[in-house]
Amino acid sequence: MTKLAACVISLLIFAIWWGLATIYPPFILPSPPLVFARALDVLQNGLLIRHFLVTAGEALGGFCLGVLAALPLGYLMAKKPWLEKAAAPFISASQAIPIMALAPLLIIWFGFGPTSKVLVAALVTFFPVLTNSIVGLHSADPRAYELMAVLGASRWQVFKKLEVPAALPVVFAGLRVGLALSVTGAIVGEFTSSDRGLGYLINVAAGMLDTPLLFVALFSLATLGLLFYAVLALIQRILLPWARRDS
Repeated sequence: MTKLAACVISLLIFAIWWGLATIYPPFILPSPPLVFARALDVLQNGLLIRHFLVTAGEALGGFCLGVLAALPLGYLMAKKPWLEKAAAPFISASQAIPIMALAPLLIIWFGFGPTSKVLVAALVTFFPVLTNSIVGLHSADPRAYELMAVLGASRWQVFKKLEVPAALPVVFAGLRVGLALSVTGAIVGEFTSSDRGLGYLINVAAGMLDTPLLFVALFSLATLGLLFYAVLALIQRILLPWARRDS
């Protein structure tokens, strides 16, 4: 029923789009056939694939970097209350700074290459993963800790058998948010200064009033997000089979 509703809504949106495209000029709202023809054009000459892969690489690199930084720090903060209390104000303050304001600074520091875009993506990934890892570790049942202590479990056994299973569902929720934001971060970096990537392609299309190309770039971004989400959902199903059974 859910899939049927999604199909109906998609067809309705498509019909509305096509209908409105007959009212407005193509540079305002291009028709679906016009967008499709433009997509074929940039696919055949390799332009779209090149920019798509650049953004995908920057987003994925930033996501991995943000996760590698957030998970160990989240574990330390969950285990050391004094560290969590000391770091909380700085984390809250840093989250209040828009990433659009930080991107130019990172580009000045690290140059116009992919490094600055990866770091922007890593920053926006870092905070949701950090927060969810802390919440996930706090969600473990205190009575389970007492039981593990009575059974003489080692620190590694407590981590492997109790803390990881308790935290993983919450951590994966943070990973989903972080993965989506990593694409946004890469695009923000490309908007600020870049000569490649989907963000650059969007800037070029907007400057030339090439609205069909702009639509192609936006749909490509949505496709990238869906691909990332599908891969992460597959990993979650493999690592958390009990969560699938519960749902």
